[in-house]
Amino acid sequence: MQKGIKFRIYPNKEQQNLINQTLGCCRLIYNKGLAMRNEAYESGNKIGYAQTSAMLTELKKCEDFAFLKVVDSIALQQSLRDLDRGFVNFFQKRAAHPTFKSKHNRHQSYRTVNQGNNIRIAGKYIKLPKLGYTKIRQSMEVGKINNVTIKCTPAGKCFAVLNVEFEPQPRANNGGCIGIDVGIKDFYSDSNGKVVPNPKYLEKSMRKLTREQRMLSRKQKGSNNRNKQRVKVALAHEKITNQRNDFLQKQSTMLIRENQTICIEDLKVKNMMRNHKLAQHIGSASWSKFFDMLKYKSAWYRNDLIKVPTMYPSSQTCSCCGYKNPLVKNLAVRVWECPDCHIIHNRDTNASINILNKGLQMQSA
Repeated sequence: MQKGIKFRIYPNKEQQNLINQTLGCCRLIYNKGLAMRNEAYESGNKIGYAQTSAMLTELKKCEDFAFLKVVDSIALQQSLRDLDRGFVNFFQKRAAHPTFKSKHNRHQSYRTVNQGNNIRIAGKYIKLPKLGYTKIRQSMEVGKINNVTIKCTPAGKCFAVLNVEFEPQPRANNGGCIGIDVGIKDFYSDSNGKVVPNPKYLEKSMRKLTREQRMLSRKQKGSNNRNKQRVKVALAHEKITNQRNDFLQKQSTMLIRENQTICIEDLKVKNMMRNHKLAQHIGSASWSKFFDMLKYKSAWYRNDLIKVPTMYPSSQTCSCCGYKNPLVKNLAVRVWECPDCHIIHNRDTNASINILNKGLQMQSA
């Protein structure tokens, strides 16, 4: 299998300048390739990666574009491959039409491929094409490196995302079965009666974010003080992201270690984000990323992840007798009594039990 491992790198001034130059050249080639394909598309022709790659070869022969020879040639080719993949996704209706890249976008990256072991980790350094040995903070062992993506964040930090091959070792678990119902007030409630509160990192940091953003808006555009304040805002957002990712990683790993079968609801989170009253809270909870973590970790360690259909009335159905109570459709109802068997239910815990029962039924079918 393959996985991505993210390490922070610490390039020196010369290496940082070369990274910035590579980012600019990849952006230039990508935009030229996009313009070339747009013109061909408007004239009724269809061109692909081969034609844009030939364009890159011709550009390198021009004296005006001699700077393209300074940077990593594989990174330039990969930017054209990314463009081709973008058009494939567009024509297959999986994504929007590719757009031009801007240098004002603070999230910049380029990818290069490991050829002839030109990308390798040696002690506290990683060897990268054209950059040479760059200091790295390595937090885990890596296998065979296929490619590496160099990313620069709005806060000015640089990261190397390594695509590596690895063989996941079978991990023993307690063999349990669990149903999970995610929420906003509580991050999730499970069928065992456990409730994990939502840490709400964004909401807790909103006051600081508002203050830092207000200070940024008062700075003069183009000034050094504005750029310094922009970095402070970026660092505040980065801290929230790191806190959220750490929480999601720990919760998903704990569930994988303790259970063999995990049942979740197949939520259409993108559609739920259209509710402007709840969009910020749904985005802060990051259910989609949590489900993605459960999905790939289940594949690694051979757990069973079952998705219950969205329209299944897990909250309205009594987990004891099966009576469907239409009054529970209102989200304001958090505790309700079954009119049939008179059992008092907590809305979320009852839903998680129903999700587990439905998931086990789907598994055995």
